[in-house]
Amino acid sequence: MKEDLEKAFVKAYNKPADHFFFSPGRVNLIGEHIDYNGGLVFPCAITFGTYMLTAFNNEGVFRFKSVNFDEELSIPVQDSYDKLGKSWYNYPLGVINHFAKDGHQLQGLDLLYFGDIPIGSGLSSSASIEIVTAYALNQLFDAGYSKLDLVKLTKSVENNFIGLACGIMDMFAVAFGEQDKALMLNCETLDYKAVDANLGDHLLAIINTNKPRKLAESKYNERVQECALALEALQQELDINNLCEVSPITFNQYQHLITNEVVAKRAWHVIEENDRVMQAAKVLSENNLEEFGKLMYASHDSLRDLYEVSGVELDTVVDYCRTNADVTGARMTGAGFGGCAIALVKKDAFAQFTDELTKYYTDKIGYAPSIYSSLIGDGVGELKLPVTH
Repeated sequence: MKEDLEKAFVKAYNKPADHFFFSPGRVNLIGEHIDYNGGLVFPCAITFGTYMLTAFNNEGVFRFKSVNFDEELSIPVQDSYDKLGKSWYNYPLGVINHFAKDGHQLQGLDLLYFGDIPIGSGLSSSASIEIVTAYALNQLFDAGYSKLDLVKLTKSVENNFIGLACGIMDMFAVAFGEQDKALMLNCETLDYKAVDANLGDHLLAIINTNKPRKLAESKYNERVQECALALEALQQELDINNLCEVSPITFNQYQHLITNEVVAKRAWHVIEENDRVMQAAKVLSENNLEEFGKLMYASHDSLRDLYEVSGVELDTVVDYCRTNADVTGARMTGAGFGGCAIALVKKDAFAQFTDELTKYYTDKIGYAPSIYSSLIGDGVGELKLPVTH
């Protein structure tokens, strides 16, 4: 892989690369749709992501090329930049714009990207490319940002330059990820704890349903509003700022304040899911994969029945997983209405799992899923160039 990318850089720019960086994608292991309710999320970095090779140039330009896409860009070093259409290079360009507007003295760079994250799968390919670019620029131009600064910077790029109203979890996970650890993160305070998550003889299967997520944004906004209504009702008698401040026991006592049955269901999911994150961190740190698997299934059931953000495609994946003795747990991950599910699968059974799930899913849905295997990997960093360099 490294040697191939080094050759691709030489072919693109007629010179060797000086630096080689990597930033992973991420999945959220448990804790869905609770980040905007003051809850805890539990993401981890995965072992595929975005590779970036760089070398300085003397022409005073930034050149962007990708192994994945035909579009490329050459643009002079300047004080600020505007978004250019909808191409992939807007993600690194937005990061460069932030550095330039912060007053850092930049100089020409040749950049080559390669990503092995499936685009549009909900595994944070955009956060990965933004973080790897920010990390590289911070190193190359001695900008002095902390890793947390880079997380906040890239969230700003996503929100204000790209124009997507995402939260901070994706950037945080790909920046701070650690091998064999999951991050229990409070998205409000950015307090986090790295929790041992050794998968042992299991791996993480990532199953892309390949269903376009057309409903996700409108339904997401609807759920945010429903949670706001639940909070408002509970605040009649409880001194709280977020739903996730309420324990399941307390909610049992006060749920009568919520008169709308649908709104009450949304609140039940949020409050129990936040509790599941804390349980999940405990059992994972004790290497109790069996209990963690049960929590995964419980999370999926809640997202399906109480929060109603699953769908026939995601449910088909999880239904199959329940029938396979080599699967310890499975759930939808991400916003829902398509996108990905994850499953804990015995390593030596992964090939058979892939074949059987593909057939089961295709028979039910009419087209195949895409299935990937991953371990829990490290966050962003610089890699050594090949010895032959």
